[in-house]
Amino acid sequence: MEIMETISQVLLGAFSVYVMYKFIRSLRLVPNQYAYIVERLGNYQKTLGPGFHALIPFVDKVVYKQDLREETIEVEPQECFTKDNVKVEVDGVIYLSVMDPVNASYGVTNYRYAAVQLAQTTTRSVLGNMELDQTFEERAAMSREVVSVLSEVEQLWGIKVHRYEIKNILTPRTVQKAMERQMTAERDRRAIIATSEGVKGSKVNDAEGMRAEIINISEAEMQRRINEAEGQAEEILAIAEATAKSIEEIAGALAQPKGTEAMRLQLSEQYLDVLSGLGRDENNVILPKDISNYDAIMEGLSLGEITANKKES
Repeated sequence: MEIMETISQVLLGAFSVYVMYKFIRSLRLVPNQYAYIVERLGNYQKTLGPGFHALIPFVDKVVYKQDLREETIEVEPQECFTKDNVKVEVDGVIYLSVMDPVNASYGVTNYRYAAVQLAQTTTRSVLGNMELDQTFEERAAMSREVVSVLSEVEQLWGIKVHRYEIKNILTPRTVQKAMERQMTAERDRRAIIATSEGVKGSKVNDAEGMRAEIINISEAEMQRRINEAEGQAEEILAIAEATAKSIEEIAGALAQPKGTEAMRLQLSEQYLDVLSGLGRDENNVILPKDISNYDAIMEGLSLGEITANKKES
C-alpha cells in the first residue's frame, strides 16, 4: 500500500508540474516585429501580434513563429549555360520579408527554400537566353526578371521580395583567358584608332592652316595691287590735273604781252643746256641736220602760230 501511495503521489506531483508548465506556456509575450500563429485543436485560430497574450492551456498551441523583419537569404552557386553554350557559375542574394504570416505558414512548406529554388531556376532560364558578353552587362535585367517571377507567388506565400542581387558570375579559366585576349585586342584596336584619328586631325589642321595662310596671302596681295592701282590712278589724275593747269598757265602767259618772247627765251636756255651735255659718252642722241641753225629749230616749235591763234581768239 505504501508503494502504491508513493507512486500515486509521484504521478500526481508530475501531473501538477505538467499542468503548471502548460499554464505558464499559455502565457505568451510576443516581441516586436514577430507574429505567432495559434492553432486550436489543430485548426488555425488567430495570429498573435507584439505584446502579452494568454492562451487556453491544452487547447491553444503556438505552431509557427514568423519573423517580420527583412531577411537576407544566400542563393548558393549553381552552374548555368549561356546561349552560346558557355558554362558559368552564378550565385546571389535575395532580400525578402514576411507580409502575411498565415500564408507564410500554411501556403508553402518553407518559403525560404522555395524562394531560393525559384530564384535559381529563373536565373538559369534568363542566362539561357543571353550570350556570355550580355551576362556581364545585363545583371540588372537578370535581377529584375527574378524579382518579377518571385512577385507572382508573393501573395500565395505571404512574402514580399524586395530585390535580388547577383553576386558573382564565374567562368572557366579557359574562357577567362580568351576574354582577356579579346579585351587586350580591343584596347589595342582603340589605341590604333585613337592614334590614326589624332594623325588625321593633325593633318586636317595643318591643311586648314595652310589654306587659311594662302587665302590671307592672296587677299593681302589683291589688296596691295588694288592699293597700288588706286595710287597710280590718283597719281595719273594728279599729273593730268597739274599738266592741264600748267598748260592753262602757259597759255595764259603766252597771251600776255611779251609772253612769246619769254617762252622763246626759256626754250633757248633749255636748248643750250641740252647742247652742253651732248659730249658725254653715255649719251646717244639724234641731231637735226643743222643744229647751228637756231632760228629754224625755234620755227619748228610753231610758237608763232600759237601766238597768232591767241590773237585771233
